[in-house]
Amino acid sequence: MSNYYDRYEQLHAEGPFISQQHYMGRTIYVIGQKEAKQILGDHKRFVKDFQNTLPPEQRTPKVQSNDLFSLLYDTMLSTDAPDHTRLRALISKAFTNRQVQAMAPRIQQIADKLIDDFEAKGSGDLLDLYAFPLPIIVICELLGIPAKDRDKFRVWSHAFLGISMNDHTYVESLMAFVQYIGRTIQYRRNHPEDDLISRLVHAEDNGERLSEQELFSMIALLIVAGHETTVNLIGNGMAALLEHTDQLAILKNRPELIDSAIEEFLRYAGPVEFTTERYAAEDVEISGKLIKRGTPVTIILGATGRDPNEVENGSKLDITREAHQHMGFGYGVHYCVGAPLARLEAKIAFNTILNRLPNIRLAVPPISLEYNETSVVRGLKKLPVRWD
Repeated sequence: MSNYYDRYEQLHAEGPFISQQHYMGRTIYVIGQKEAKQILGDHKRFVKDFQNTLPPEQRTPKVQSNDLFSLLYDTMLSTDAPDHTRLRALISKAFTNRQVQAMAPRIQQIADKLIDDFEAKGSGDLLDLYAFPLPIIVICELLGIPAKDRDKFRVWSHAFLGISMNDHTYVESLMAFVQYIGRTIQYRRNHPEDDLISRLVHAEDNGERLSEQELFSMIALLIVAGHETTVNLIGNGMAALLEHTDQLAILKNRPELIDSAIEEFLRYAGPVEFTTERYAAEDVEISGKLIKRGTPVTIILGATGRDPNEVENGSKLDITREAHQHMGFGYGVHYCVGAPLARLEAKIAFNTILNRLPNIRLAVPPISLEYNETSVVRGLKKLPVRWD
C-alpha cells in the first residue's frame, strides 16, 4: 500500500483512465482529477445501483432482504435518488456545522483525557493510544453506544472493510456486528434516548419509517465510516507530518495553518483510497474515452490528489498550499455527510498532541511503517512514536 503512490505517478503519464478485465467484466479506474470530478458530479449518468443502468421494463423490483450482507452493505452509499436523498436527509441534521461545532468542547475533553492517560509512558503506538479511541468515543457518544462496547467496533469495523481477516473470522465478526445492532435497535424501540440511533429508529418521512434493512445498514455505516476515516486521517496525517520534519516545524511555528494542514493530509495521504463502484447509465464520452452503458467505474482518490495536470508538485507534502485540490471526502451528492465532524476531530487531535507533546517523533524509520491490506481505506497497522 505504501508503494501505491509511486505506481500512480507512473500511471498518470499514460492517461486519466486504467481499464482492467475482471471475472465480472471490464472495470474502468479513474486517476485523473478532472475526469473524477466529472463522474462523481454526474449522479444521473453514473449511478450506484446497477439496476438503474437497465431500461425500466428490465429492472427487477427492489426487495428488502434480511440476509447478513444486505443488512450491512446495502447502505445509502449504494443507492440513487430518491432513496439516497431520503436516507441522507435523515442523518444530515446531526452533522451540520452548527451541530458539529457544539461538540468541540467534548472532543477537546476526550483528547486531553487520552493524553493524560498515556503521557507518562514516553513511547507507544499512537493509533492505539490516541488516533483510534478519540473518534470511536465521539461516534459512540453521538449514536448512544455504551462505553463498555467501544472496543468491539475496531474488530467489527475491520471485518466490515475486509482488513486482515480470514474467511471464518470475517463472517463470525459480521454476524456478531449484526446481532449487536439488532439488540440495540430493539432496545431503542422500547427505550428511546437522546441519541442518533433512537432518532433513526423512530424517524418518519411522510408517515413512513426506515425499513429493518435500512436501519441496520445505516447504523453499521455510521459506526464504521463515523470513526474509520477519522482514525486514518489522524494516523496518516501524523505519520506524514513526523516524516516531514520541515512541515512539522512550520506547523509548530504557525499553528494557524492547522486547517490548511488537514486539507493537505487529505490530499497527500487521505484515509480513503478508492470510491465504491458506480455504473454508467448510458454511453458516456469523457476526455476522449467512451464508457459504455453498464460499465463499472471506480475512482482512485489516492491518485486523483496527485494528478500532475491539476496539482503542482503533488508528490510533495506542503501544508502552506493555498489551493486544496482533493476529493478526500468524495464529491457530488455522495459527498461525506460526516466531513465537518471529521475535520473538527482532526483539528483538535493535531492541535492537542502537538501542544501537549511538542517533541513527538517517529520511533521507527518511515520506510518500516506498514499499511493495512485493503483497497477501500488507506491506514497504518501501527504508528510507533516517542516523546520526552
